[in-house]
Amino acid sequence: MRNIQFLQRASVTICTVCLVAFSAIAGSSEVDPRPRITVTGEGAVDVAPDMAVLNLSVMRQEKTARAALTANSEAMSKVQSAMSSLGIAERDLQTSNFSIDPRYTYPPRQGTGAGDAPKLVGYAVRNGLTVRVRDLAKVGEVLDTAVTLGVNEGGSIVFTNDDPSKAISQARERAMKAALSKAQTLAGAANVKVGKVLEISEQSHNPRPMPMMRSSMAANSAADAVPIAAGENTYKVMVNVSLAIEQ
Repeated sequence: MRNIQFLQRASVTICTVCLVAFSAIAGSSEVDPRPRITVTGEGAVDVAPDMAVLNLSVMRQEKTARAALTANSEAMSKVQSAMSSLGIAERDLQTSNFSIDPRYTYPPRQGTGAGDAPKLVGYAVRNGLTVRVRDLAKVGEVLDTAVTLGVNEGGSIVFTNDDPSKAISQARERAMKAALSKAQTLAGAANVKVGKVLEISEQSHNPRPMPMMRSSMAANSAADAVPIAAGENTYKVMVNVSLAIEQ
């Protein structure tokens, strides 16, 4: 008798759980039954950049990690001091991508395929510096000075805007107008009317970094004046809009 009562209570509990689960699934599967039209609009705004972001890197190799670190630190200290003398504020200098790596030589393998173990021959220390240059007229001078004082590995440069929010807002407005115009055109061709907006989502696309220098440069090479062309930045916004269709 007790077993029967236990089974009955268990059966009731299981049914209750099933009902709750079914209700949750039914609620999650609810969709707006209204017919709709979904369109995509894109807006873009071109503006002149007002700031350049440079990624500079110093690499030094020595037999010991201590010697490599000392040589690298001396070179990077000169670069940072020069940046300050060129009017770069301390807040616009940031260390990045610091590393100490062992260097090995790999003896050639014998005819049998066997070979000696790799031999440690030294260490390489890399120290990166991100520099924000707010006066674009100084970008060429900053690059010349950095290479002269010890920057000897490639980096990147991106011309950007300190506050692109206004340009992005304008691009967003243009994207929305383009989407609504497209919806009106499609609705007219289908002989229906566009109702209220049901859903909006957007994607933004900002300028990307561009290659600045070749991957390796002689540390003591004399740098000529670096030609710089800032051009314009294009800020793009894409919106996806769903609108109800009035029958």
